Amino acid sequence: MSQENLAKTRWLVVADVVIAALVGVAQAADRAISIRDEFHIVLAGGNTPKALYERMVNLDTDWSRWHIWFSDERCLPADDVNRNSHMATQAWLAHCPIPAEHIHIIHAERGAEIAAADYAEQLQQVEMFDLVLLGLGEDGHTASLFPGQFDPDTTVAAIAVHNAPKPPADRVSLTVRCLNDTRAVLFLVTGAGKRDAVAAWQRGDPIPAAAICVKTGVDVLLEPICVKAKS
Repeated sequence: MSQENLAKTRWLVVADVVIAALVGVAQAADRAISIRDEFHIVLAGGNTPKALYERMVNLDTDWSRWHIWFSDERCLPADDVNRNSHMATQAWLAHCPIPAEHIHIIHAERGAEIAAADYAEQLQQVEMFDLVLLGLGEDGHTASLFPGQFDPDTTVAAIAVHNAPKPPADRVSLTVRCLNDTRAVLFLVTGAGKRDAVAAWQRGDPIPAAAICVKTGVDVLLEPICVKAKS
């Protein structure tokens, strides 16, 4: 990770990551809709994002202006409960009047290569995301970009992932280039199990999450338990 990237990363230790993220999403949506009349958000998978999505149902916003994208997806049947799209739908999307055509699913049930190519084509309609939500794995991965298994310099927007260290092995993920094509990034990091990954990121180790860097900087929302005490 370059020192420039590290300098643009803001470590925000907060009492409640979900509440802080909810405020960030609401502000980003209001800003985007007021300026561009639409809001393009990329969703992350995981338990913390799920808790956020459950709260987003009550946002006071113009849902007709929202466009939903996904950072990654597992190659499982479309109705599998372990799909990111299934989780987001049950927690939030099914309960808000976002137009169906504005919810851009990764059809990973068709196979990683086909789904990645299809999603890359869909992504051509987006000039730039307004907000990307991401999580952090204990190994430093984000989306489905795992250590030693991704090319940070690839120019495509979405890739097929095989041999992922977490099941299922086959997935589809947005690339570093695509995730960086956004006006804002918000990482949601919770749990003591993330301490080592956070420490590696902060000292400049080249973990996948560290490759995410935009001109406006990256905001990392952290529980206090995620940060190692200085000796």
